[in-house]
Amino acid sequence: MTPPVGGKTTKGSSMDQEERDLLKHLLTEQRIASLAVLVEGKPFASMVPFALTEDGSAALIHASAMARHSAGLEADAPFALLIHEHDSMADKNPAQLGRITLEGIVYPLSREEPAYAAGQHAYLEKFPKSQITFQLADFTLYELRIDTARMVAGFAKTFDLVPRDFAGLESD
Repeated sequence: MTPPVGGKTTKGSSMDQEERDLLKHLLTEQRIASLAVLVEGKPFASMVPFALTEDGSAALIHASAMARHSAGLEADAPFALLIHEHDSMADKNPAQLGRITLEGIVYPLSREEPAYAAGQHAYLEKFPKSQITFQLADFTLYELRIDTARMVAGFAKTFDLVPRDFAGLESD
């Protein structure tokens, strides 16, 4: 990842409390993200609800096989997930909205593996009204395993992050 023009990219360990609060807000309080995957060799973007695994190593999405983006959620497929602040302030430059892009690989969870129960619990903690979809056979729970992330916290405030930077966000 290259530094932005006019600014510098720093590691997550150098974030101040305000930037750490933004990271927590984006990953634990925001509910919707833009998912980008490859479908039939072409980029496809979609809006998805997401939750974070307890250790922060992956984002969780629960998707129907009927959704077009599910065709891009094969095991080991690349993904990018963009999470941003809500654009509600007319006086704020939209380019200055806090945001984070997570990148990594997809791992579909089998209902039989132990990680499924933990992922389902984390997802339902954030989206309790989604319980019924876990009873539908065409839905799969996916771990979007994070390799790298980049957070923009404002002008010239960019951070390269890794999953260990997300550890303990719930308890901050």
